[in-house]
Order: sequence, then C-alpha cells, then structure tokens
Amino acid sequence: MDEIEVPQYFICPISLQIMKDPVTAITGITYDRDSIEHWLFSNKNTTCPVTKQPLPRDSDLTPNHTLRRLIQAWCTQNASLGIDRIPTPKPPLNKIQVLKLLKNLTVTDPNLKLKSLRKLELLAAENERNKKCLLEAGVPKATIFFIVGCFIKGQIHEGLEEALSLLQFVKVPAEEVNLLLAENDQILDSLAWVLGCEMENSIAVKSHAVLVLKRIIQKGDPSVLERLKVEFFDKIVKILRNGVTQKGMNAALHVLLRACPWGRNRIMMVEIGAVFELVEIELMAPEKRNTELALAILFHLCSCANGRAQFLSHKGSIAMLTDRILKVSAEVDERAVFVLSLISKFSATKMVLQDMLNVGTVSKLCMLLQADHAKYLKDKAIEILKSHSEVWKNSPCFSDPSFHASLGI
Repeated sequence: MDEIEVPQYFICPISLQIMKDPVTAITGITYDRDSIEHWLFSNKNTTCPVTKQPLPRDSDLTPNHTLRRLIQAWCTQNASLGIDRIPTPKPPLNKIQVLKLLKNLTVTDPNLKLKSLRKLELLAAENERNKKCLLEAGVPKATIFFIVGCFIKGQIHEGLEEALSLLQFVKVPAEEVNLLLAENDQILDSLAWVLGCEMENSIAVKSHAVLVLKRIIQKGDPSVLERLKVEFFDKIVKILRNGVTQKGMNAALHVLLRACPWGRNRIMMVEIGAVFELVEIELMAPEKRNTELALAILFHLCSCANGRAQFLSHKGSIAMLTDRILKVSAEVDERAVFVLSLISKFSATKMVLQDMLNVGTVSKLCMLLQADHAKYLKDKAIEILKSHSEVWKNSPCFSDPSFHASLGI
C-alpha cells in the first residue's frame, strides 16, 4: 500500500486516509464524512480545518458522489495490488426511522422493546451524524421515560442496560434537563433505583446510571437538590466501594459534592455513613481526581459535629489525610489542611492530638510551611500548629528556635 501512489484528492485532509464517504463543506473543502463530523461534533470545533473559515455544526455537508465513484473505480483497478474496494455508504439515518423505533418503547412486547433499544444503541455508536439525528428525534427523553417506566413497575427490564448505554452516546441536552424534571419528578428516583438493583453486568449498568445522574444533577436547577431523600444518598454511597467503575465512582462523588452545600443533605449523608465510606475508598484505591473530590466532600461533612465524630471513629482517617498532603495535588493539600483545621478547632481531644503526632500530621504541616503554597494555606497550617503547641512541643519540628519564632510563640 505504501508503494502505491494514491491521488492526492482522494485523501481526507483530516485523517490522511482514502475517503470512504466524501462530503463537501460550505467552505468548498471535501472531507471524509466520519472525520469532519467528529471534528465538528465530538471536538466541538466551528471552523473549517483547512481554510479556518467559520463552519457551523449545523451547516450542510453535501455528498460528493462523483468523487466517491472515482475512488471506488480506482480501488477496483488496483484490487490486484491489495487495495480494498470502498463500499457505497448507507443512506443517512432519518428522523422517521428513529421515531418508529421509539414508538416500540411504548408497546407491551418486551422483546420488541429490547430489540429497538439495541438498534438505537448500535445506530448511536455508528457515527456522529446518527447521534445528531437521534438527538433531534428526542431519543434522550424517550429513553429516560423508559427507565422511569421500569421503576414505576418495579421491573428490572432487560433493556435497562441498553437504555443507559444509549444515554452515554446521546446525552440529555443541558437545556432540556429542567424541562424533563418538571415533566416527571420521578427521574432522579428511578436512576437511584437502578443503583440498588442487582442484575447481570451490574457494574456497567450502575456506572451508566450514575453518569446520567451526574449530568442531570449538574445541569438541573439547584432547587432539585433541596428535594433529595436519604434513600437517594444511601444508594449513591453504597456503590462507591465496589459497585461501579472508576469513571462511575468519579460521577458519584461529583453528585455528592454538588449536594453538599445544603445542610439537610450533609446531615443525611452523615446519617448513612458517607464519611466512613469516603475514608475507606481512599485507603483502598486512591486516584487523583477521586481523591480531590472525596476530600472536598469530607470538608463539607466535617463542618458538622456528627461528621467529625464519624471521621474520627475511623482509626485510619487522620493517617489517610496526612499521607495525602504534599503527595497528590495542591487542591488535595488545601482540602486536607482545612479538614484538619476543623478537627483541630472543634474535636481536638488528647487522643486525637496524640494520633496527629504519631502518624506524622505535625511533621507534614511543618513541611508544608516550606513548600510552594499560598500564604492563606500556610497561615491555616500555622494556626493548627500554634493552637496545640503545648501538646506537640516535644515534636522534633518544635526543637528549632527559629520555628518557634515563625509561629509567634
């Protein structure tokens, strides 16, 4: 193939491969359809890759049938040299076809529902053009309501996995989230219900469900967070340890963090053991992005007395926080120090202070003062060290007189 000279105008400017479905943009440049659609829709570009002229995502891409036939003829002529013939592209998906499949989701035949969902999933995975068509036909809304229907009937339908997978390809548009929530107030309950279901391929299904939840929670009106129930948080927390993929865990943590500013939500999270579970998952399999989220949630939950009590009830909590300082990221350092500040200020029993000394917390705070960090964070560390200097005065960190001066003691 490398020794065959391919006509330059057969090559897509983006993929640098022979075009299978050449289309011409309004800028006059011809691209392979998959490549230009990926450029426009997946990468969210709005300019022509070659001319740099404006190229709106909703602009027409005109099939270049003449060029396609020339490419096919050239491939046939060079078949003996190992060139495969480019097949004629399938006709583009249209809205009528999609609406027929969506209509099947409302019938009583479970096999027809499953078959239609699988077909929609395959179409969505095929190319960006199909995703756009599915979105315009209202697939996200119909799929969400299919899941709600399963929840209302209490049936773990075989199509749940396909429906949730489909929603990863064709996401609920941000501008439609509030409309959907207003139209049916059981959407969040139904997705939380999926998290509590045991089924085949359970981890993948639950991961998809929590990713959909994350999108709805983040794009929806904040008032929806004021109506969450303890059962909702219970199901989210229970999947954290071993119920989802890393991507699903990240989404679950995002959901919890988004709900934290409301005091009633923090109380419910503490009640169902969220603090203890967050410490546990951090001790088992820490991952940078998840650690940043987990410590941000812990800061919110430790702002109340019950949250701090639950945090300290875990024998490894202080050690976990100490270990993360100066090891993961600046964000983690900040969140760990602020949690320690809350513990130091409101829950500093003799046992807790001794634990902070034993696991190296005092040493880490001293090291942080020498690190490249913002003044406010160093001031917070100094505040912790200074407030308990009498208890920690025998620590090696306190033996240097210049360090005493830096603390103002």
